[in-house]
Formats: sequence, structure tokens, C-alpha cells
Amino acid sequence: MKRIEFLDSPMDVGTMSETVSLIEDRIERGEFLQHVVVNVAKIVNMRRDKKLAESVSACDIINIDGMGVVFGARFLGHHIPERVAGVDLFHELLRMSAIREFPVFLLGATDEVVKKTHDKAMELYPNLDIAGYNDGYFWENEEEVVKKIRNSGAKLLFVAITSPKKENFINKWKDHLGVDFVMGVGGTFDVVAGKVSRAPLWMQKYGFEWLYRVYQEPRRMWRRYLVTNSRFAWMLIKRKFLSR
Repeated sequence: MKRIEFLDSPMDVGTMSETVSLIEDRIERGEFLQHVVVNVAKIVNMRRDKKLAESVSACDIINIDGMGVVFGARFLGHHIPERVAGVDLFHELLRMSAIREFPVFLLGATDEVVKKTHDKAMELYPNLDIAGYNDGYFWENEEEVVKKIRNSGAKLLFVAITSPKKENFINKWKDHLGVDFVMGVGGTFDVVAGKVSRAPLWMQKYGFEWLYRVYQEPRRMWRRYLVTNSRFAWMLIKRKFLSR
């Protein structure tokens, strides 16, 4: 897997299968691995949020999630074979963990959503060992939740909390979690639990997943995507044509 710099952000170029194989190998050897995915919004926000930028840069694998980043990196001359979407990687790692008998811990979302995610994961992967789960509203007792994760015996931890909270939480507590692998999965639990649906495949392929999110939650999402997409486009133009 090759690491590149794109708009001052480090990221790793690799396929889904390469990513899963690397993670499986590190877990097998008991070597801690911190994972994150980047999309347009995160790259834009990293320019102004130093703590978020530090948390992302500290990760061992930085996969490209959004197609906007794939297209943007290609526009600047990088060879990007495919994106590694967080929700797809989550399922691939659950499948791998069920086969390898690696216990997992689910952290994040509301109590109802994380319970539904647990139930759906067990339905899809009957041999999966879910060592525990907890909702994402624990900020007044972080240490207790960290202790719960550590005592669970889990090897993989999935954190479904909004950015930048999840990146900063993982970076803060990574040495105390007792797991071999930790990954921020954002809104993945909402998708798995059926609270929200993913965009059709053609929209995912051509980079219009953000438009589907706006359609689903217009009041919450329209300004976010208008601002971040506009800033991202300007960043690309400056780097391509004005940085001489």
C-alpha cells in the first residue's frame, strides 16, 4: 500500500482486498493498527482543525472513502485504483472476524441504533463474536467506557461517532483500549440498522452520494455540502493551476 500526500493530507492508495489483508495480518501478529477514512469534508476541515489533522495523520492506514477525493486526486495526477468506503470495509472486516474468530466491539450511535446494528451483524455473520457494544453518548464517563472496551477482550473496535469527535477520541485513548485494531466508521451503524439508506450504486460510482444525503436530510446537509464541496473545488483549482 502506497502513501501519498494530497492537498497536504496523507492518505494510502490501495484496494479493499489489500486493506483487509493488511489489517488481518496485523491483528494476527498482535500489532496495533489505527485506521481512518477521509472524504471531502474531512480534508477541508483538516485545513482549519489542527487537532483533527493530527489525529488523522497519526493513523496507520488512511483509506480514501469519498469519490470526490478519488476524482480530485486523479485530477492532480495520482493513480487511485478505487475507493475503500468505510461501510463496505466494516462489512468485510466483520466477515473476516467471523471466520478468524476475532471478537469485536461496537461503539457509537444511539442506544437503539447500536443494538439494532448488533442484531443485524449477528444475522449476517452468525459466527461473529461481538464482545460488547455501547452507545456514543458517554462523554462524561469516557474512562469507564474505555475500561469496558478493554475488559471485553475485543480485538477490533468500530467507533460510530461524528467527526472530529471519533478521530480525537481514538487518538486520545488508543494506548488504553486493549484492542489490536480501531476504526472510525461515522454513520455506518445508521446504515446497518436501517435508519438511513445508502445511495444507489450508480450515484456512489459517479460521486453523487452526497446529493443523496442532501435529499434524505436537506435541512441538516445542504449547507454542509455546499460549503465543503465549494472549498474543496477551490483547493483543487489552486493546487492545479495557481501553485506554480
